[in-house]
Amino acid sequence: MKKITKAVFPVAGLGSRFLPATKASPKEMMPVVDKPLIQYAVEEAVAAGITDMVFITGRNKRAIEDHFDKAYELEAELAAHNKDELLSLVQEVIPSHINCIYIRQSEPLGLGHAVLCARPVIQDEPFAVILADDLMDGYPPIIKQMTDVFRQHQCSVLAVQDVPRLKTRQYGIVGSVPLTNDLEQVNAIVEKPKPEDAPSTIAVVGRYILTPRIFDYLEKVQAGTGGEIQLTDGIAALMQEEKMLAYRFKGTRYDCGSKQGYLQAQVAFGLMHPELCAEFAAYLNSLSLDDCCRGA
Repeated sequence: MKKITKAVFPVAGLGSRFLPATKASPKEMMPVVDKPLIQYAVEEAVAAGITDMVFITGRNKRAIEDHFDKAYELEAELAAHNKDELLSLVQEVIPSHINCIYIRQSEPLGLGHAVLCARPVIQDEPFAVILADDLMDGYPPIIKQMTDVFRQHQCSVLAVQDVPRLKTRQYGIVGSVPLTNDLEQVNAIVEKPKPEDAPSTIAVVGRYILTPRIFDYLEKVQAGTGGEIQLTDGIAALMQEEKMLAYRFKGTRYDCGSKQGYLQAQVAFGLMHPELCAEFAAYLNSLSLDDCCRGA
């Protein structure tokens, strides 16, 4: 029985939908309340028992590495001023037993290429892929749910959810056969199909458990949609050889790659924050429609 101990975080993207905020800072470092998106993603992996975090980075991504590194000057300053609570927050950004590995993606050749860059570290082990701009809220955490599915079935697992048919062109869409209430066996997958061509409205979202055989197919994949090496195309080839499951996770996904989803996450996590929830809820209740639509 193989366990999932490694997770790949493709973080080399430009974050163009959030310019100018992402001109000099990675989109994965954008905060939701008081933690950056990438920290939520890493904490989700840690909660699933994953110990090796593999970041596929690009230009202007040094802030991610710095975030998970020791901050000697900041920690010394906080200690000198007896700010013990803040010091603990900084020191607990990542547990001491976690390994962080950084691999540079030399060219922005797509998600499939980013995953392929992790092969020297992953080698012949099954692994998770986590997209940080899909912020997931679930209990147990979504990747923990998926590693439990993998433990039982020992095959690749894709996180999926239903989307409006008009939005199929924004996702990889699967065709599948239901097995249980939350599991389906995948028999087709298409990258960003037109609504009229989509095999279903079941969309793959930013969590994957993959077997190492995916690397052999990603090496052979030709540039597809958008001139990039698509992970979906590698998965489609892998599916011809190995069983693959679609998992309807228990929880809520916030698409923080979009402004709408990012703002929804801020509100939802603000209302869950133990220090802010009551006052923030009162503030939201005090807003009028005129306040909300002032910029319209």
